[in-house]
Amino acid sequence: MDGTTGRRVAPAIALVGMPGCGKSTIGRQLARLRQCPFVDVDHEIERYLGCEIRTYFEREGEAAFRDVEQRILGELLMAGEPMVLATGGGAVLREANRAALRGGTTVVYLRATPDELARRLARDTSRPLLQVADPRQRLRELFAVRDPLYREVAHLSIDTAHRTAMTVANLLSMQLDMREPPKEDVE
Repeated sequence: MDGTTGRRVAPAIALVGMPGCGKSTIGRQLARLRQCPFVDVDHEIERYLGCEIRTYFEREGEAAFRDVEQRILGELLMAGEPMVLATGGGAVLREANRAALRGGTTVVYLRATPDELARRLARDTSRPLLQVADPRQRLRELFAVRDPLYREVAHLSIDTAHRTAMTVANLLSMQLDMREPPKEDVE
């Protein structure tokens, strides 16, 4: 329990979902509401690598990137600090990551359809897996593989389509409050 606000301090909250679903944007808003730090795993990976993910991905390949991602995610989760964590879209591809997320955080799946994601990402050139002739089709393929994994790991799920980041963050904060055990009586 936080002695200044009387609010129970929750463990880490991890946001999972497809690229473009709003993990970073919603995560920043949710962290403000929950009064805890926001951590973007992709930014932490770039800091560790000393270069952009896209550059590393092109130079070393996806498997090497996933190794680094697993290491950084594991280190963040082992810290045991309350935070809102925005994971990379493919973090759930590894069983070790799913187990660490499920066991060490409250996992929230931010859902959006491949068509909605394609609209949001139409001009984004920073995502290595979407630098293909037909990004919409690539998103459909990624969604077919990843959606079941997001559902498997998630404690909560929310549709982000046609909602502002602040609306989603407010809804999530309320849902998280309902999941938390009642506050202990202080005598």
